[in-house]
Amino acid sequence: MLKKILIAGTLLSWMVLLAGVGGSSAQDSPPAKPASEAAEPAHAFRLDFVVTELEDGKKTNARQYSMNLNGGDQGEIKIGSRVPVEPKSGEFQYLDVGTNIWCRLRDRRDVSWLGNDLLMNVRSEISNFAMPDQAVQSSRPIVRQMKIDANTIVVIGKSMVMGIVDDPSSKRQFQLEVTVTKLR
Repeated sequence: MLKKILIAGTLLSWMVLLAGVGGSSAQDSPPAKPASEAAEPAHAFRLDFVVTELEDGKKTNARQYSMNLNGGDQGEIKIGSRVPVEPKSGEFQYLDVGTNIWCRLRDRRDVSWLGNDLLMNVRSEISNFAMPDQAVQSSRPIVRQMKIDANTIVVIGKSMVMGIVDDPSSKRQFQLEVTVTKLR
C-alpha cells in the first residue's frame, strides 16, 4: 500500500513539473507575427551584370552575366578554368582562373533598419594570365587578379556602377555594373 502511494505521488509530482515547464516555455516564446507579414511572399529579381574593360578611357570589351534571385537569397556565377599548379615537385593543386560573381539580396524582412529598400552585397573576382609582354621574366605563368567587394542600396531598373579597378601593369581599367529588375 505504501509503495502504491509513493508511486502515485512521484507520478503526480512529475506531471506537475512537466506541466510547469510546458507552461513557462509557452509564456517565454516571442509573439506571433501578424498574418500579413508572415504570409508575404519573397520578391523575385533579375540581376544583369556587365564587366567592361576600358583602355585609355575607350571601351575595348564587355562581358554580360545574369541571374535571378529572390529577396533574401544569394547566388553565384562562376566561369573559367581550373589550372593545375605544381608548388612542389610531384604535388598538384588547382587554381581557379576566370570570372566569379557572388551576390546576396536582403530586403526589409532580413534587415529591420532597411525600411522598404533592398540591400545588395556583391563580390566579384576576375583573374587571367598576364600577357607575355606584361609578365616578369619567369618560367611560370603570372596570374593577374582584380577584386571588387561592394554593398549598396538598390535602385530598381537603374544601372549602377559597383566598382572600378585599374590594372597596375597597363592602361586598362575594369568596371563592374549591375542593373536590378523586379520580376512579376
